[in-house]
Amino acid sequence: MDGREHRWFMLIASIVPLAAVLGAMVLLWNSVFHWSDLVVTLVMYVISGFGISTGYHRMLTHRSFETYKPIRYGLATAGVLAGQGPPIIWAAHHRKHHRVSDKPGDPHSPHLDFPPGFKGMMAGLWHSHLGWLFDTKLTSDPMRYCPDLVREKPLRWLSENLLLVTLAGVVAPGLLAYAITGGSVQALFTGMLWGGLVRIFLINHVTYAVNSIGHYFGRRRFETTDHSRNVFWLAIPSFGEAWHNNHHAFPRSAHHGMKWYEVDPSAILIWGMEKTRLAWKVIRIDPERMEMREAGVSRVSSASADKRTLLESQQKIAPMADRTAEGESLVDVE
Repeated sequence: MDGREHRWFMLIASIVPLAAVLGAMVLLWNSVFHWSDLVVTLVMYVISGFGISTGYHRMLTHRSFETYKPIRYGLATAGVLAGQGPPIIWAAHHRKHHRVSDKPGDPHSPHLDFPPGFKGMMAGLWHSHLGWLFDTKLTSDPMRYCPDLVREKPLRWLSENLLLVTLAGVVAPGLLAYAITGGSVQALFTGMLWGGLVRIFLINHVTYAVNSIGHYFGRRRFETTDHSRNVFWLAIPSFGEAWHNNHHAFPRSAHHGMKWYEVDPSAILIWGMEKTRLAWKVIRIDPERMEMREAGVSRVSSASADKRTLLESQQKIAPMADRTAEGESLVDVE
């Protein structure tokens, strides 16, 4: 899928679900809604949400854990169902984002080249939320940013058959609703509407809000070189992605929630997979390292300080040793 095809896909994936939301509101107003619609919407939201957060983001982009191939490609397929584009391109954009976060070249920073004031802020938020996907100058070469993923044939297949797999994610909830209602044709179509299109609208804008809101509003626990922030109210619907400052401080960590009260559904899923031996090589951050980083001290800076102290001591001791050789006492000199 080239850049032009990707932009067309994202345009369709943005406009059609929005129209579906308006249509669903009209039907809801006229009481055309069944309990099966709620069920399939929740089921598909969870599947596609874990597909993006656990699959696209933590597994493919950051290699936070390893798993068996059927699970790996199952999670990647679940991510495709969200309607956010091919896994390889998604990962390429995100790796580029981390490399130059909130600096020139960042695909979706809300802080670059926007005028000061309210209008500039809104323009930046729009760009980082959705506008960046239609930027004709947007490039994140997969061969440069994720050659490891390009080599995987199943991921290339998902990219080449993106539209087909995404459409399957719209039809599937309709078939599920049809089955659980005992063959209701109305449930078939409303299931596709709610569990398919409305669900795509919801999961996409929650994900996009991490890019926009998560770089503008919220709390910064760690000092990072970007504007990433933790947004607590967005954490659960984004499956833990909204602990965004935590993530930018430790990008490879499988856990974005780093305090007991920071609920992180994707981290819980990965923990469960690890306990059942379905995942391994799970990346964790040493608590001491987190505490030092939160206090504004890194092991690198600490080691550098120790090295400087040692060097200064050696420089002081060297002339003392010379004088000692000439009959002076070190104690007297001190």
